[in-house]
Amino acid sequence: MAVRFGLIGCGRIAERHIRTLSRCQGAELIAVSDIQEERMNEAEHLYSTLTSESKPIHKYADYSKLLLNPDIDVIVISTLSGLHASITKQALLMNKHIVLEKPIALSLKDANDIIELAQDNGRHVLVCQQLRYRPIMCEIKQLVDSGAIGKIYLGVVTMRIQRSPEYYSAAPWRGSWAEDGGMLINQGIHFIDLLQWFLGDVQQIYGEMTRGALPKQTEDVALGILTFKNKAKGVIEANSITYPKNLDNAISLFGEKGTISIGGASFDKIYRWSIADHPETEESLEQLLQNRDEHYYMYEDLLHVLAKKKKHVLVDANEGKRAIETIFGLYQSAITRQPVPLPLPSFSTSNMAGETGWFL
Repeated sequence: MAVRFGLIGCGRIAERHIRTLSRCQGAELIAVSDIQEERMNEAEHLYSTLTSESKPIHKYADYSKLLLNPDIDVIVISTLSGLHASITKQALLMNKHIVLEKPIALSLKDANDIIELAQDNGRHVLVCQQLRYRPIMCEIKQLVDSGAIGKIYLGVVTMRIQRSPEYYSAAPWRGSWAEDGGMLINQGIHFIDLLQWFLGDVQQIYGEMTRGALPKQTEDVALGILTFKNKAKGVIEANSITYPKNLDNAISLFGEKGTISIGGASFDKIYRWSIADHPETEESLEQLLQNRDEHYYMYEDLLHVLAKKKKHVLVDANEGKRAIETIFGLYQSAITRQPVPLPLPSFSTSNMAGETGWFL
């Protein structure tokens, strides 16, 4: 029997989930929910067109009614960030598995609640930090874990993107601490997650931030210096005010036996790939680089877990928490102007709404 999915939130990011589900053998989208009927109709039409299925999809203006549908096995949550935690917790209490758009939550308490509920109810939570599934990233991870690069001294992530006034005005919740969470939470989280995946747990972080001229609460520029438990250093350089459009993303690792640096707006360029005693052909690297089907591999990972072919998804709730905790540490450091040790006892982006000193 196919694994049956219900989708909550039919906005822009939902299209990617619908297109991916339409390709997955053994998966079926049977229900959608959104406060706008037109968006639900568009989601139904897209899925029906891609699958050539004429079977109608259940549509719910109230997502809580979707959660009550006993036929649904997995809930896909692609709402605004501020709703992620509450919907996830409700769904877990209804014994649903979860595919959750990043971030997992906007507070450590909510993240911990999700982890506990998933464990107590025997449910799986897959957080969409999907770049881990990209083949070129999997190759880097294997090289790091095998020791091919040797001891890594430094990891650097760079994000130079543009988010226009129109981007924020299109959805009033964007740019607010309570509902959006900030640039690092929404865009930078993918790169920070990769850095931690490669280098391990962060021991301490120092950060500074500022913002540009747009009338919003959250940061536009963020800088971070990280110390990992293995004593490697890390650097975060991120901004969303790159004029006039997106410029570059990059991740670079510098080790005793190798340097890997890849970048480009879509991570489609190799700046350097040089590893002692581990030659890679240009052709093989190019094949890995051009395979950007990570969303499909992410869903396949969940389906394998549900079929009991493996025990855990790659980015479960615990892994989703690690990424936001590092970002929260940077936010906390920007407020206090002091290095912050991890793990944090508590943090919520809503606490940032009353803080102004970090951007002066």
